[in-house]
Order: sequence, then structure tokens, then C-alpha cells
Amino acid sequence: MLGKILKSISWLDRHWLYGLISGLIAVSIVFTQTYGLKSQAASSQLVSVAEPELVDLEQFSDLVSKLESKWENSYERYFDRDFAHQSSSVNQIAERLRAVQEKTKINPAVIWAMPADDFLELILVTPDAQFVVKKIPGANRERLTKRIDELGMAIGDRDSLKYYPPARLIYNWIFKPLEPYLEAENIDTLLLCTGPKLRSLPFAALHDGDKFIVEKYSLALIPAFTLTDTSYNAQSDRQVLAMGTSKFNNLPSLPGVAIELETIVPKLWSGRKITDQDFTVTNLQDVHQREGFDIIHIASHSEFNPGSPEDSFIQFSDRRLSLAQINELNLNLPLVDLLVLSACQTALGDEDAEYGFAGLAMQAGVKSALASLWSIDDMGTVVLMSDFYQQLKSTPSKSAALRQAQVNLLQRKIFVKNAQIQGLDFKVDLTDIISKDRTQDFSHPYYWAGFTLIGNPW
Repeated sequence: MLGKILKSISWLDRHWLYGLISGLIAVSIVFTQTYGLKSQAASSQLVSVAEPELVDLEQFSDLVSKLESKWENSYERYFDRDFAHQSSSVNQIAERLRAVQEKTKINPAVIWAMPADDFLELILVTPDAQFVVKKIPGANRERLTKRIDELGMAIGDRDSLKYYPPARLIYNWIFKPLEPYLEAENIDTLLLCTGPKLRSLPFAALHDGDKFIVEKYSLALIPAFTLTDTSYNAQSDRQVLAMGTSKFNNLPSLPGVAIELETIVPKLWSGRKITDQDFTVTNLQDVHQREGFDIIHIASHSEFNPGSPEDSFIQFSDRRLSLAQINELNLNLPLVDLLVLSACQTALGDEDAEYGFAGLAMQAGVKSALASLWSIDDMGTVVLMSDFYQQLKSTPSKSAALRQAQVNLLQRKIFVKNAQIQGLDFKVDLTDIISKDRTQDFSHPYYWAGFTLIGNPW
């Protein structure tokens, strides 16, 4: 009977139904495998499904500490250097989240997600000290890897909805089991600390059946909580150094760079703009050390490749700067709040490339970095970056600014018509890169889901 029903519905509906059933199975398993803590404030709905098993807080803190230490060591081996870190108990992590909450309108939480051979393990810490551990047997490493690969392939087809089934299923595995705890504290910002394969997952594209996750939460990818500068400093009158070039000897041209940089500086932000032959490593170092910029925006090819950090790079007009060398830019003297790489490409699913991507802010010595998991076409990059920098002037955090820009593309509030970006508070003329009769929206996740904030979200 079920087979006849499935044959009578469309491909997308069949996969949607599969995702829904699989998600429900995963959640029911999760409820029977729930590990609550004495400090945990579980919802009445969750408790009615399964009586939580009490776990000692010391055991929980030890679990998080060992995981953080493991990942710290992994990043230090990859980059072949020691990183400064703060040792934190789970109570101290909750206190740091609470301190941010008290200074801002942000309600943050940390999620650790670790794929294993037999299950996916989830750990949650919130400002009100909800400490949660869950094991998801349906999401073992093999199944999770398969669905992540499916999602990555499907998003590349910008004329298709094939991304929807894996996006929904992965959401049900990672986020649905934690929803009662997140909703209990009105959490709006998630710091995602993940194991292999998940570090190159486009989290913003995950879907709960009603909304994309980016419509619900601001997101930031972190290498480890103890390796992340989570301090909050209110800033005003930030200065931007906007750099880049459109022409390269051995790489494709980026015709939209001039429009992108001109939109950021001086149209939206004050600062400096350096382009073409002056876009050099030495000029970046010298200008930043003299003037001290809060934001550095680089519009040029950047690649996170398999192999060592020497194999990943940012292309300047004079040479390539490898990921191994990026710390030599001294972007911590003075400290850069945000480094933006607007034309990135990452080898999705490769563990080495993932280390480079997730460790970008830490290796560069900046508080946060914004980069993309895959190359977006020139026009799509200009559209998203224009709105991101507009949002950054008025939103409470960098992750919230990115989220709002992504949602605006998704909901078609920002689009292109008559060679103009529609929906912005200012004019951006795209005549130099598209024809005037072209109308295009950017609602498909291909255009916005790859952009990822790394490190400090606020």
C-alpha cells in the first residue's frame, strides 16, 4: 500500500516524506536516549516522552573539556603552531554567554556536534546553564556523510529543489532534538563547534519543514570555544579597508570587484580603498599598521584546498599568500574585528580544507572572518555583500547582519532589476556586469547559504 502511495506522488514529495519519516524516527530515538543533567531545564513535552537520566555535572564538564582539548590539538597540528586558549568549565562557558547576553540583546548558545561510527553526539550549553547531551543513532558517520554530500551536490543545481530532502533530514538530526532547550531561553544565536564533515556543511541551508534555519537563528562556526575570542566590545565609527582586483594572470576575472569595493568604501563605510596593482601584501600590512582598521575586506580569489595550509591561499596582485603565512600580516596589531574574503572556494568534505576554513579567524589573528564555502557568481556576491554591509551598520552583531542579508535574498526582498539592486537604501548600478533587461532573484540557497561567519559572532 505504501509503495502505491509513493508511486503516485512526485519525486520531491517522496523525498520530503522520506525526510519527514526519518526525522521522526531520529527524534523518537533521541528522546529515548536523552541524558539530562541536574542543572537542565527540560520542557514538559520532552520529559513526558522519556524520563531523563541524571548525569553528574562533573562528568559533563569533563566530556566537554576533553572534546575541546582534542580539537585544539587537531588545529595546532594542522597549522603547526600553538594557539592561545582559555580553559573553561561548562559553568564558565555559560557565564561567558550570560555576560554577552547582559551587554547585548543577543541570546547565544553553543552546540558541539561530533559524528561517530554509531551515532551523532550533540552537546548544548546555554546562558541559563542548560547542559544537554544527546546521541542520535540514526545519524551515524556514514549516513551523515552521505546526506551532507547529497546536500552539497544538490545546492549546486540552482534551478532545482533537490537540496530540500537532505537539508530537512540533517536539520532533524542536529537541531530538532535541541529545539525545546533553545526555545526555552529564546536562543537566537548559535555558536557551532563541529567535527569532520560538518565543518564544511552549509548550515544556513538546513530546513525544518517550514523555515530555513537562517530564518530562525544567527549562526557562527567556531573551531573550539576555548580557541574563540567571545568578548563583546561595542563599536561605533568603524573603519574599513577594502582591497581587491578583478584581473588575474592564471585565474578567472572578477568583473564585479570594482562595484563591490566602491559600494563598501566610500558609499557605505568610511576608510580606505586599495585596488589593482596596489593590492599587495605589503600595502595591506603597512596601511593597517599605520591606520588600524576594524574591518578588512578582500575581494579576490581565495581557496581552501586539500593538503597543508601552504596549499590554501589568498591571491594578491603581486603574489599568493598561503594560509600558513596569513598570521604574518599581523592583523592583531591592532586587532581586526572582521576579515571578509568575498570570493572563496572550499574543497567541501575534505578534512584538511575544513581545518583551514573553520580555523581561518584563529590563524589570521582576527576576532571573526566571513568567507564562502563555494564560489558565487559575481553579481550574487555584489548583491549579498552590499546588503551585508548595509545591515552591519544597524544590527546588534555580525552574525545577525549576515543572517538578515541572507534572509533578504531568500525572501526576494533584495533582487536585481534594470541593472540595479532593488531593496537597498542606496543605489548600486550593475550596468558594467549585466544587461539592463535582466531581472534576477537570489532566493535559491546556492546564492547565500555558502557564506559563513567564523569565530566571534557579535
